[in-house]
Amino acid sequence: MKKIQISPSILSADFSQLGIEIKKLEEAGADMIHVDVMDGHFVPNLTIGPPVIKALKKHSSVMFDVHLMISPVHKYIEAYSEAGADIITIHPEATDDLKSSISKIKKLNKKVGVSLNPETKIDIIQNVLDQIDLVLVMSVNPGFGGQKFMPEILSKIKNLKKIQEETKISFDIEVDGGINFENSKLVIEAGANILVSGTTIFKSNNGDIKKNIELLKSS
Repeated sequence: MKKIQISPSILSADFSQLGIEIKKLEEAGADMIHVDVMDGHFVPNLTIGPPVIKALKKHSSVMFDVHLMISPVHKYIEAYSEAGADIITIHPEATDDLKSSISKIKKLNKKVGVSLNPETKIDIIQNVLDQIDLVLVMSVNPGFGGQKFMPEILSKIKNLKKIQEETKISFDIEVDGGINFENSKLVIEAGANILVSGTTIFKSNNGDIKKNIELLKSS
């Protein structure tokens, strides 16, 4: 079984002090930093772009797990790579040629992730699983933090785990959306090994980030 890793989402951080918040996350034991990039087009929200990521990267030595919710995504991949993304995750619906976009990320020596929205079937990425490093399973409809976890995605995680076991293809299974201390156990049991969490990490237990990360890891 793969080690459970926590990728805190800075979408729930204090945006006026992002550099300080990232330092806190790193000191509290975060395995990576999850950065949600939204364009107001692919999803109904706007967040941050390459200049902010480049500035924040100076405050951290852990990996930046950058989730691109932008369309068309292909032409922006290089900019986020140069800004400091270590993992670049894209949506199959946001590119005209998924294999070409995956290849572009790999040529930039970055880890590749592909994200599945709640309604997106595994079939759409089945033929690229041997080319990627992680599958990000969305357990909410992307766009905003603080949404409720959708339990119906547990079967998708289980199916991905089954594919892993049957094909011996190695990739991480990451889950993002409404993750808390209760459902984290369910997603880990289903087969996930990376948990993205924002509200739970920043707001639970009076904002004790270290304690919250430890509790999620020990789910």
